[in-house]
Amino acid sequence: MGKGLTVTAVWDDEAQVWVASSEDVYGLNIEADTLEQLSVKVAGALSDLLELNGPKFDGPVPVTIRLPRVTR
Repeated sequence: MGKGLTVTAVWDDEAQVWVASSEDVYGLNIEADTLEQLSVKVAGALSDLLELNGPKFDGPVPVTIRLPRVTR
């Protein structure tokens, strides 16, 4: 595999936190107060989850954090 990973981050109004998940990495579900904290937590979790669950990469893993726009 080599295309990279996409992580989606959304704001949870009820919990007042950012939540990140990914269809590319089983088990990724991270919460943080800020996007900066979320980015750091995601990087740490991805390392562990990729080792346990895959997918496998040869070399550095490109990660895109996507912020979908929600219109109210």
